[in-house]
Amino acid sequence: MTTVLPRSPAPPLESPVPPGRDRGAPLLLRAALVAIGAAPASMVIAPIGAAGTVAMLLTLLLGAFWLVSWTWGLHDPLAARHPGRLAVGALLLATVASSAALWLGTTGGSTVVTRAAGERWLLLVLASATLVTVVPECARSVAAAAQCARALLDGFVVCCLVALVQFLLHVDPVDWAPWVMPGFTPNGGDTPFQPRGALVRVAGTTFSPIELGVVASMLLPLSIWRAVYDRTGRRWAQLLRTGLLVLAVAMSISRSGILGLAVSTVVVLPFLPRVARHWVLVTAPVAVAGLFLSVPGLVSTLGGALGADASDPSISTRLDNYPRVVAMFDAHPLLGLGPGNYMPEDALHILDNQYLNALVTTGAVGVAATVVYLVLPGVTALHAAGTARSPELRCLAGALAAGTLAGAVCSLTFDSLSFPVFALAFPALVGLSGAAWLLVRHEEDPWTRPTS
Repeated sequence: MTTVLPRSPAPPLESPVPPGRDRGAPLLLRAALVAIGAAPASMVIAPIGAAGTVAMLLTLLLGAFWLVSWTWGLHDPLAARHPGRLAVGALLLATVASSAALWLGTTGGSTVVTRAAGERWLLLVLASATLVTVVPECARSVAAAAQCARALLDGFVVCCLVALVQFLLHVDPVDWAPWVMPGFTPNGGDTPFQPRGALVRVAGTTFSPIELGVVASMLLPLSIWRAVYDRTGRRWAQLLRTGLLVLAVAMSISRSGILGLAVSTVVVLPFLPRVARHWVLVTAPVAVAGLFLSVPGLVSTLGGALGADASDPSISTRLDNYPRVVAMFDAHPLLGLGPGNYMPEDALHILDNQYLNALVTTGAVGVAATVVYLVLPGVTALHAAGTARSPELRCLAGALAAGTLAGAVCSLTFDSLSFPVFALAFPALVGLSGAAWLLVRHEEDPWTRPTS
């Protein structure tokens, strides 16, 4: 992927919504989107626990405001129906069903610990449903969608800068977070530094280098769309942000990150403007060569990671876990052990596959819902991109399809929804894809209703 794109001759972002009907993205929504990448995922309010991150709290607060405003009749949620709602609705129903079975004791055992894990998972799904629902209601124009995209991308730029400091200086700025985040404490479990080959892979503000690489690859197409069409801000700053995302994938030294980068590139290329697409194809080899030359040892380390076979520990442990998954599924085939209740004491037993994790924790019902949640938004965004008449909408929908499909594919290689940054970045992209789907569907007849 490249970091150099020419100024597109396409028109500036315009709103299909008549003046006065579109107020843009509210401050609380933009703050929640920024916090997904900018706030360290390991910092929580201790009494709340793992659900007490800044991004989770802001998103749940946003959901509470949305619910109250709906109760007071201040907005009509039925006006913004899109396929992403069906996807997250399926996940929510499967979670509720599995949680009910857990509380009734019909799964792997109802204890304080297992119920607490189920409650944390339910809060995560509710936060995801909030982003999937609220973003399209607020992004009623391409300009408003760009506001949301800027917030999400700018927050992750902070994450990339932290990763750059970690990679170059072997110092973790997240260690200083308690000084600037009173009331928050480290929750543990994050792995900011992991040796791989001749280098040390880093995580930025995420929990793991794998998460950093995957989320960066998911957001890269959206950043390219912004560099091509968004006229706000300075040109060099937009290109720098895009370059940081490419660098984040490299610094993660992650096979999953490379896989996500490949998927997102293949999907987004057909929807880029012709000039931008040509520049990507021409400059990508130069950018890759420059990256490898500037980071000694990167070629050998990445080559060793990508060329690993079944003897590699990270691959062999995945293969060794399959018989255990079959046994656990046979014991609780319909609703699983309960949401969030696969908690292996041995790191070698981590499944590193979200679909297998869903099969174990929420059973056949849950894994079907997980497939719908992770795959359906990307497929419908592809359809929207293929039918859009506006160039900026076509590219926006294609970029969101690329990001969500990259997340769906990479969920085969790590338990994605167990990682807090991915778990909120993905529904943010789903919400934006829902906004793009609505805007494409009603390019001539805006879906927003006149305000009284």
